[in-house]
Amino acid sequence: MLKIRLKRLGSKKAPTYRIIVINSTTKREGRPVQELGHYNPKTKVMKLDLAAAQEWIKKGAQPTETVAYLIKNCNEDGTLNYVKKETVKLSKKAQAKAQAEAEAKAAAEAAPAEEASAEA
Repeated sequence: MLKIRLKRLGSKKAPTYRIIVINSTTKREGRPVQELGHYNPKTKVMKLDLAAAQEWIKKGAQPTETVAYLIKNCNEDGTLNYVKKETVKLSKKAQAKAQAEAEAKAAAEAAPAEEASAEA
């Protein structure tokens, strides 16, 4: 069975990958059937022959989970459509502080509304 997977290149702690079509029993750095493109996870730079990848999938090649994600998020010209997450992760202390401030603000807004209803 043919697989579309990543072939690791680059030095230690600085990986770059080639996106290749290869027999599933061949080792990771083995000789590929075809090279479809390259991907650098550090800089999020990718170049992929999308038409060839889809053609191999039609022929029965199975993409790995990572390659399927890259193909799904690929633009028409073969570049990666990377959207940086806008959410900021907070520590547990910062989350507790933000929640306490939100509760205090909600209580402060509710207090004048209760006084107005009590007067009426």
